[in-house]
Amino acid sequence: MSLESEVDLPGGAVLPGALPEALRAELVAFRRDLHMHPELGNQEFRTTAAIKERLERAGLRPRVLSGGTGVICDIGTDDEAGTDSAMLAMRADIDGLPIPDMKTECPYRSTVPDRAHACGHDVHTTVVLGTGLVLAELHRQGLLPRPVRLIFQPAEEVLPGGAADAIADGALDGIGRIIAVHCDPRVDAGKIGLRQGAITSACDRLEIALDGPGGHTARPHLTTDLVTAAARVVTDVPALVGRRVDSRSGLALTWGRIESGHAPNVIPQHAELSGTVRCLDLETWRQAADVVVAAIDEVANLHRAKSEINYVRGVPPVVNEAGATELLRDAMIARRGVDSVEGTEQSLGGEDFSWYLERVPGAMARLGVRTPGERTVRDLHQGDFDVDEHAITVGVELFTAAALLDALR
Repeated sequence: MSLESEVDLPGGAVLPGALPEALRAELVAFRRDLHMHPELGNQEFRTTAAIKERLERAGLRPRVLSGGTGVICDIGTDDEAGTDSAMLAMRADIDGLPIPDMKTECPYRSTVPDRAHACGHDVHTTVVLGTGLVLAELHRQGLLPRPVRLIFQPAEEVLPGGAADAIADGALDGIGRIIAVHCDPRVDAGKIGLRQGAITSACDRLEIALDGPGGHTARPHLTTDLVTAAARVVTDVPALVGRRVDSRSGLALTWGRIESGHAPNVIPQHAELSGTVRCLDLETWRQAADVVVAAIDEVANLHRAKSEINYVRGVPPVVNEAGATELLRDAMIARRGVDSVEGTEQSLGGEDFSWYLERVPGAMARLGVRTPGERTVRDLHQGDFDVDEHAITVGVELFTAAALLDALR
């Protein structure tokens, strides 16, 4: 791969010019192949093999994580396996979602029933892979001033997320800072959205079983009226929780499933409820489990229902550190000018990139994937989700410039 270079970064660092057309075409083809073959969390064996094979062809030495999926690869170290200096890490998530691909006319739609890359992880993976190929070439030319690490992480969509397993496998050993992107269908391709501080929310999962003796609907006073108890949990618990934490924290409990009973004249003996708990504030999130569980027990006991609660701790908010946010901002401006960066709001979505930021400073940018001028609104986690593939080139340029700028700080 031949890279034309230009010098326009502070300190005289060499910034590559436009990506060669052959590389851009290869990356689009790689992304489309992933899109056609989505794999769920911790099952990404084909995806892992494709990443590993391409990195090896570039002369690198990727390491598959101990769980069998996911890849770590260092660039610029003597043995490609580690370094004593504080490296910059770039993280991609590689798993798909358990939903059908609804893009019926798309030539690269998913070939796997009820599986789709509907969150853009195929783009994230391709961006980090493409960045690795560019940085490997710079290293061969003696133009990579500091080693970097590529992290291709499995199971982002599986609470509490595959990030914890990657960290346990050494993903952050020797890392001083970490960056990532996430596709945003509300931002035009060619731009990124940035926000210092919290950019996502915490997200936990809640599962409740309510039990009682059951009985005839003619005599609810002689038993536990379990349907009513479940209904009161659904309506009263969110209200109680909202009064027991600072309202500015954005703690929200939302139900997604409720099941109970089989006949109109029979009070059931069992009910199940499940939902999510989301929170904008990190400190309130740390208290959320105790607050929510106490409120559920209080309401269930009031209606004489026995409760069994499974509160699954998910992920904290992604809190962008100031220095890493400025690194992404400066890198994007160096590549595409001041108009290529816009502010973004904190979302209520969860992202396990937050687990890395519990250990090292870092930041996540929202990568624009909407075709400029497009009026169709596509959201994440929808079967018709797709991207303007120009975003891949933009992401590679962003991460490459960030790697070079980071070495000057």
